[in-house]
Amino acid sequence: MNYLRAWAVARKEFLHVLRDPRSLAMAIAMPMLLLLLFGYALTLDVDNVPIVVWDQSQTPASRELISRFRGSRYFSIKGYGWNYPGLEREIDSGNVLAALVVPRDFTNQIRSGRQASLQMIVDGSNSNTATLAVGYADSVTRAYSQELSLKEIRRAGGAVQDTPVDFRPRVWFNPELESRNYIIPGLIAVIMMVIAALLTSLTVAREWERGTMEQLISTPVTGRELIMGKLLPYFSIGLLDVLLAVLLGDLLFHVPLRGSVLLLFVSAAVFLAGSMALGVLISVIAKNQLMANQLAMVVTFLPSFLLSGFVYPISNMPTVIQWITNLVPARYFITLLKAIYLKGVGVPTLAGEGLLLVVYAGSTILLAVGIFKKKLV
Repeated sequence: MNYLRAWAVARKEFLHVLRDPRSLAMAIAMPMLLLLLFGYALTLDVDNVPIVVWDQSQTPASRELISRFRGSRYFSIKGYGWNYPGLEREIDSGNVLAALVVPRDFTNQIRSGRQASLQMIVDGSNSNTATLAVGYADSVTRAYSQELSLKEIRRAGGAVQDTPVDFRPRVWFNPELESRNYIIPGLIAVIMMVIAALLTSLTVAREWERGTMEQLISTPVTGRELIMGKLLPYFSIGLLDVLLAVLLGDLLFHVPLRGSVLLLFVSAAVFLAGSMALGVLISVIAKNQLMANQLAMVVTFLPSFLLSGFVYPISNMPTVIQWITNLVPARYFITLLKAIYLKGVGVPTLAGEGLLLVVYAGSTILLAVGIFKKKLV
């Protein structure tokens, strides 16, 4: 390969990007805009679940229980109901997600030593949020119930014994369980996959549409030099995008970066090379900017978003879909980024995913070079 000819093609592409504000804006501003939008909008935390309360008991005990819900960061009491039709209207209108009903004989049941019943009606149209809300409510009532039991034992003059099992959970790597800490690294991978392929998907197709491919074909530049020259400018822009995304994650979203920054950028470089070569491959096949753009979006965005483990755990998918996810390169890059960001692990742990990314990058580059032919038809 003649590096001077490859550099000449790269220089021509650099000039094109610099002279075209739209391409430059797309290359730099769009990834940051997507990261900001998704970073703020996409959250899996369920806080301040809106609820309505119907306290039929109206006793100090029931008010004490309700105060536990009010003091929890997981619930926000939006109002009080007086009958079931009223609770139903609140849930149907979407004003609240759940309704808490304290029965009339709540205090009497507790005083008599019986198990007091407590009803919670939950809107299950969003099953994930409903499941979490039920879990939070269960935790609040269990803590309240345990406190009542201890008070009753003390009142009876009995000795309070420790519970037979002392459960002490400890969460590693993300002790606050902030969804943002693992969403942002995943977002960086998905956005880079889409943007990288979109940028380079127009390069060769644009030459065909503008009629400048004939001039390139008449020159001594080889297919390999042309592909490398096309990749180099966008590869540099892609690395700049990764740098800006990492800075946004640190300064704006405060995502901890515990691992090696060098390893992060080396992994990103390999992933970008493969994704940009995929875009060039699409451009070579499509020979039309509109088709290449649409094809790049379909091939990159949907698999990266749905099948990479970014949003939905791969282990919960059907077996056939789990096999298919092995063909999605964003899956390996997301695993790498999450491990570097949150666990701070290094090459010995991530060698497998890194090797698969190298295979992905090498195969797409070879495929793009092999399919491109210096022929008019």
